[in-house]
Amino acid sequence: MSPDWLEVHRGDSPLLLAFPHTGIDIPAALQARFVSDWQARRDADWWVDRLYDFAVDATTVRTRISRSVIDVNRDPSGASLYPGQATTALCPTTDFDGDSLYRSGCEPDASEIARRREAFFTPYHEALRLEIERLRQAHGSVVLFDAHSIRSRIPRLFAGELPQFNIGTHDGRSCAPELAAAVEAACATSHFSLVVNGRFKGGWTTRHYGRPGDGVHAIQMELACRGYMDEPAAPDAANWPAPYSEARAAALRKVLKTVLDACLVFARTKS
Repeated sequence: MSPDWLEVHRGDSPLLLAFPHTGIDIPAALQARFVSDWQARRDADWWVDRLYDFAVDATTVRTRISRSVIDVNRDPSGASLYPGQATTALCPTTDFDGDSLYRSGCEPDASEIARRREAFFTPYHEALRLEIERLRQAHGSVVLFDAHSIRSRIPRLFAGELPQFNIGTHDGRSCAPELAAAVEAACATSHFSLVVNGRFKGGWTTRHYGRPGDGVHAIQMELACRGYMDEPAAPDAANWPAPYSEARAAALRKVLKTVLDACLVFARTKS
């Protein structure tokens, strides 16, 4: 039986959507240690699970735990996925802007990081592993689509404004080139900007599970938040997160439906 913070919806198609960063729950025992509840939740992938709620036939795996408690899309060893570039850790102590998440002296030590890894990281990835194996046995080939979003401008992480669609395939290693090309082509039919393996090449999920030779094709999609919300220029506690905008999201969802359709066509062809 899954823990109450872990949501698994089993679909029958060869498509699995992972939502590692849409959670905002913070265990009660940890709340007082953070600088503020708002800051501890600010870097969530806001509304992304809602953005993809049309994908009713896909399997989905989602954690409700905030990435500020533990980031299930980071290397469990603590090694950086982007050496030499600013990023956040498995149990981050700073937010995207580099500000401290914890009150002085309240940061997690190595033993607590290990406890959080066992409590949250391990069950999340065991659920992913089991669903991948179930779908692979049923279909032969599976597409694991790791769904994300991020603020459009974060100077500490990247220069200027992020493209709307950021497709990551671990520099071509996590999926077949035909899948990457199909997803890029689906995005390119829109008026939105896009990049492949730019600032975001895929996190732990994409890199760890993507095994094209074994029939598991993993791809990450990092969306700029402005595509589905009225993103403020300077997010603060009064204006962030901005509400989900049906009007803004309509055009983006249309493209995302085309993207997931392309993933399904690819998987079924390979199967």
